[in-house]
Formats: sequence, C-alpha cells, structure tokens
Amino acid sequence: MSRIQYFVAASLDGFIATPTDDLAWLLQFDGFDGGMESYEAFMAGVGCIVMGGATYAWLMEHEADNWPYPGTPCYVFTRHEHTAPAGADITFVRGNVSEFIADFRADAAGKNVWVVGGGDLAAQFADAGLLDELILSVIPVVLGNGKRLLPLAGPTPPLELTASRAMGRGIVELRYLLNGSAADS
Repeated sequence: MSRIQYFVAASLDGFIATPTDDLAWLLQFDGFDGGMESYEAFMAGVGCIVMGGATYAWLMEHEADNWPYPGTPCYVFTRHEHTAPAGADITFVRGNVSEFIADFRADAAGKNVWVVGGGDLAAQFADAGLLDELILSVIPVVLGNGKRLLPLAGPTPPLELTASRAMGRGIVELRYLLNGSAADS
C-alpha cells in the first residue's frame, strides 16, 4: 500500500520557511553532496503529490514557467482560486485531508503520496493518523522563527528512526515511521 510521506527540509530549530515564506536560507545549499541523489531516489517512488496553497503559490511565483512535477497527479489544498500551468495534472480541493485519501492512493497507483511543503497540511495528515513517514533533511542553519516543521497541537508518540545519514555541507537526513507504520515503500 502507498505510504503518505512528508519529505521536507528544516532548520536546526525546526522551521521550514521564514515567517514570510522566504527560502533563501535553504536555497543557498542547492547542489550539496548527496542531495540530488536523495531527491531522485525519493521521487522514483512518488505517484501522487499533495501540497498546500501557500506552497503552490510559492511555486507559481518562483517556477511559473517550469512546473517541477510533470506527469505526476497533484492535489492542492486551497481556499483561493488558482489556475494550473499548461500540462500540469492538478486538482484544487478544499476540506479535510481524510476525505481525499482514497483519491490520493488511487492516483498514486501503488506508489507513495508526497505531502510537499506546508507544515500545517502535514500536521493535518498526522493528526488524522494518515502520515506514515517523515523524511527530514536537517539544514545547519538556525532561523529563530518561521513556519514550523509540523505544528501539532500536542506531542506525537515516539517515532521509529529507520535510517539516518550525513550528507554534504553538514546536512543530515533522518527517516522516521509514524504511528508504528510498517507499510511497504
């Protein structure tokens, strides 16, 4: 069965973006040793993408002419009206993530579902018991404040560390299973 995965980078103090959604702190690390290989291996297992409206707006502002996920079905949770780039397979939705889980898994066609950016959206999956795996690249920067990695109302049960590795420029990738998930990848 498909895993619901949150593949994300965060600062040492647990933020995925500044309060104004600035990612310059992260983008300065583009091209680090092991980064592209990790991303490509991860993407080979992704069959469907789910993202929040703020992440989608950021992509449209910074990658408007280059949709980064061609051929992969994508759902965008938003309260705003958006248009999709030409050729992109995007469905705009509103509501609770659990209402759409069967659609995500069907579109993933046996592969995994990636929750892209948006700690709030990832927290909705976690709160509903639907987030299976957290793949976290810890970036050696302290932001001080910003958008939290996983803004839950309370603590999670202990997560199971399944892998860790040091990569270039002091970045560490950590893989955790949530809720004792043992779904096949």
